[in-house]
Amino acid sequence: MESFAKILSEELGKSEHHIQNVIDLLADGNTIPFIARYRKEMHGTMDDTTLRTLEERLTYLQNLSARMEEVKNSIENQGKLTEELALAIDNAKTLSEVEDLYRPYKQKRRTRATIAKEKGLEPLAEILLAQSPDMPEPMELAAEYINADLGVETAEDALAGACDIIAEIISDDAEIRKMLKAAINEFGSIISRGAKEEDSVYRNYYEASFAIKKVQGHQILAMNRGENEEFLKVSIEYNRENALQIICSRLITGKSKAFSLLAATAEDAYDRLIFPSVEREIRNDLFDFASDGAIKNFALNLKPLIMQPPVKGKVTLGFDPAYRTGCKLAVVDGNGKVLDTGVIYPTPPHNKIEESKKVLKNLIAKYKIENISIGNGTASRESENFVAELLSEIGGNVKYIVVNEAGASVYSASELGAKEFPDFDVSLRSAVSIARRLQDPMAELVKIDPKSIGVGQYQHDMPQKKLGETLNGVVEDCVNSVGIDVNTASPSLLSYAAGLNSATAQNVVAYREENGSYTDRKQLLKVPKLGKKAFEQCAGFLRVPESDNVFDNTGVHPESYDAAKKLIEILGYDKKAKEFADIEKRLEEYGKAKAAEECNVGLPTLIDIAKELAKPGRDIRDDLPAPIMRSAAMEISDLTPGMEIMGTVRNVIDFGAFVDIGVHQDGLVHISQICNKFIKHPSEVLSVGDIVKVKVLEVDAAKKRISLTMRF
Repeated sequence: MESFAKILSEELGKSEHHIQNVIDLLADGNTIPFIARYRKEMHGTMDDTTLRTLEERLTYLQNLSARMEEVKNSIENQGKLTEELALAIDNAKTLSEVEDLYRPYKQKRRTRATIAKEKGLEPLAEILLAQSPDMPEPMELAAEYINADLGVETAEDALAGACDIIAEIISDDAEIRKMLKAAINEFGSIISRGAKEEDSVYRNYYEASFAIKKVQGHQILAMNRGENEEFLKVSIEYNRENALQIICSRLITGKSKAFSLLAATAEDAYDRLIFPSVEREIRNDLFDFASDGAIKNFALNLKPLIMQPPVKGKVTLGFDPAYRTGCKLAVVDGNGKVLDTGVIYPTPPHNKIEESKKVLKNLIAKYKIENISIGNGTASRESENFVAELLSEIGGNVKYIVVNEAGASVYSASELGAKEFPDFDVSLRSAVSIARRLQDPMAELVKIDPKSIGVGQYQHDMPQKKLGETLNGVVEDCVNSVGIDVNTASPSLLSYAAGLNSATAQNVVAYREENGSYTDRKQLLKVPKLGKKAFEQCAGFLRVPESDNVFDNTGVHPESYDAAKKLIEILGYDKKAKEFADIEKRLEEYGKAKAAEECNVGLPTLIDIAKELAKPGRDIRDDLPAPIMRSAAMEISDLTPGMEIMGTVRNVIDFGAFVDIGVHQDGLVHISQICNKFIKHPSEVLSVGDIVKVKVLEVDAAKKRISLTMRF
């Protein structure tokens, strides 16, 4: 097997030297955010997504290499490892290829072939497979193996047993399996048929056929789920005659007297052993392909959702809609502290509209509420209408927005939710979460398992371990790219800081509560179980606004403080300066390469230092478009074809994007309607949270379907 660095260099199109540096950094316990941000010179400024892809592929290659050694050792212990076989194993590109090569040497359960071997029929099978031109008739040969004591009563019994052995040999032939899988993947189809007559969401798959090489990931996942729910029967189809030709081209070496027998055995091997096994493998491969795509799409959607710009410093009312149990209210101040809670009943079956308005008006006046954040769950439409009507009555600058409340109930019922608000019932915790996720989406969403946020397709069908690792990686990258205020952050947020975990994050908060606010980064070294390595990884991502050292409130890493001081000096700033708004301009005039050499750092690091010093304490999310706040509600009946309206992208999937246009039902922009050029996937153009202008194409109010276009 080639070196990991060489393989990954070819796959990722990156320098082998840089790849090897990353491998070494990972082996030394460095985190992806730390490597991405503070070791740019070593990896050629790869972004965190590329680095995570590298890490994932490296893990696969390491597992592949380990499995190769296990397989070779096992075969060698059987005394059957040849140079040719060892070379074939070493040259395998996938775990599947390794397993196919190992197949003949695996310890098998008792099969028809092993039973035949127990009856002493293996030599007969070998003679038949040798296909000698002058061999006797197969029946003649078989007569010599009749042995009543071993259960071989007739020559026919002997031939049948020998053929069982040959069929297993054919089935275990790695080259035959490789050729068949390649042919089926290229020319085969995946077929879906209805298993029931009743209508269902899978009706489009009751009679469906897709070329394996063209089937889409979402189609695979839909068929799999339909099959699991017993609405569909799914199978792989391939021309049987072509498959038999592939097998016989390798099996039959000449026109011997065993020709017909071997041809019949090839059919048995294909029908009974090979095709069912290969079908499972191909369907597993298709599922892996679909899962990888769905997980990637989930990650693409999750990142902009977490990175939504916060609506900072505004007193906000969280409004958790409901019917019978009433709508839960939570007023939080500009920092997210709960000021008041309550319950009103403006929705059916109670319809206490005037009474509810009075309560809400009093809260708005008492706390000077500026924004109302309404959850998009059950009774959201009625709640929005109620709030919009109220705002039209009172006038003023109070606005509302409907937020995605996915995961709010999960947080509310969690141990974390109970610990944060022990005196609140579950529904009131949801109202607080709904308010806070408008004020700071990231700080609130990190409290929820990313899998529960719900911005993907079929997330519950995915390999949960891989899904969890991928989504946690997305959250980790987002949190570290923004930075964390060490004096206000919750343990949930701190746990995503590079180098920290749940335990050390709790310790950071406990130290803060016991000793007061941190006044410099170095204090983190006093936190129990936060050692030098963890400090190295996390320090640059933790901000200390209260520090006298301006660097402590930036993304400049402590290891680069001397370089930052030197940069300030050579650019002519006073040593006591706290503001460097024009530093990037001064650096451009001075010369970046010259300054990097004088500061004894690489150019990428120097540029990052200047960028951070230009805006200490900056939040990169502030540069993103603000969410759309509304004061009046619309209904689906208000929409007409041709109407142009602004909306927010809520979900991006394989075949398009769903856009919230403020009518309680997201509209679909099909992939063909996203732009005027060809795109392979909507994510090339759109991200969750994007503010877009759309035009209404069609409206079906009865079915609650809205078709939109972005092509003007």
